[in-house]
Amino acid sequence: MATAAAVKDEPTAHRFAKDQLKSFVERVEKLEEEKKAISDDIRDVYAEAKGNGFDVKALRVVVRMRKQDVNERKEHEAILETYLHALGML
Repeated sequence: MATAAAVKDEPTAHRFAKDQLKSFVERVEKLEEEKKAISDDIRDVYAEAKGNGFDVKALRVVVRMRKQDVNERKEHEAILETYLHALGML
């Protein structure tokens, strides 16, 4: 009964803040669970690709490059080529 009395004495704004905080925490926890599930799915796709003879490292690079803007990618490739040439790797 002491906790019920304490809840009644608790200001409404304080209770609202606690409920809101709890809601945020629960939402983040749910999203973290979904993120883990998605990460597991991505890992499974890469494992399947590897099982079919594809190079996973190269596949990851392709996926990363497809996310980039075309001009950004071209700039990155030009800088990389310049560095490789300077190091005598081309």
